[in-house]
Amino acid sequence: MRTTTAFLIAAAALAPLAAAKAAGNPETVEIVRADGGKLKAVLFRPEGAGPFPAVIGLHNCTGLSNASGRLGARYRDWGERLAKDGFAVLFPDSNGSRGLGSQCGVNPQTLRTDRERVADAVAARTWLQQQPWAVAERVSLLGWSSGAISALWAVRARFQVQADGQAQADFRSAVAFYPGCRRLNNAAWSARVPTLILIGRADDQASAAVCQQMVAGARGRSARVAIQVYPGAYHDFDHPNRPLRVRTESIFSVDGSGRVHSATNPAARTDALKRVPEWFQR
Repeated sequence: MRTTTAFLIAAAALAPLAAAKAAGNPETVEIVRADGGKLKAVLFRPEGAGPFPAVIGLHNCTGLSNASGRLGARYRDWGERLAKDGFAVLFPDSNGSRGLGSQCGVNPQTLRTDRERVADAVAARTWLQQQPWAVAERVSLLGWSSGAISALWAVRARFQVQADGQAQADFRSAVAFYPGCRRLNNAAWSARVPTLILIGRADDQASAAVCQQMVAGARGRSARVAIQVYPGAYHDFDHPNRPLRVRTESIFSVDGSGRVHSATNPAARTDALKRVPEWFQR
């Protein structure tokens, strides 16, 4: 009851601020997690009073902000675009809210993709479902890299977390950009809501082949699951302006060499910009 009350108080306090910033510009909000911790988040809203369908965006292991402390270009780009398409977009800052920097290469992980980050997604969903300008039954998930892995755990058929033990509308659907699928595949992953995976064939940080195997294994025991593999596309192909980057000591390399690539792929990005809102509008 204490946590539920805290959620309601937070929602009521933030409602006037949200109404004042209903022109699509980002604002910062604070959510109370089920464990009582504070979860900071960035919110984009369409123009008007709503109610709007909503999307929760889960950042990658680097974090929500760039090196200068500003919202990362990828997240700003998606937030602005989806807001123009009529979606409220909420980006929980899983790293920064816990005083953590980049979690890439951290072992053992302080912030686990299948535990803490799933709980963050559920807390964000609960907060959105309490807002008068959001459609409670149309809250979807969108994740990138490690955030995409968390999105897939969050919609797993046998794994559903409810805030404070209370029944809520589930996630409407999910989209996962270039997730690492090996552990999920080994766990016989399937989805309880429609889920779309977008990944590059040339991605050497996350294996497209393993994700395809996972999707094939889920057929017949899952909600609708689709995968789009883009020829020639590396990790981060949807980034608005990323030149080719090569890292030589990554712990995430598919072949174990440590050498990985990251770059915008214009063709894949253009397709994703069209495909993602269409998936959420179903």
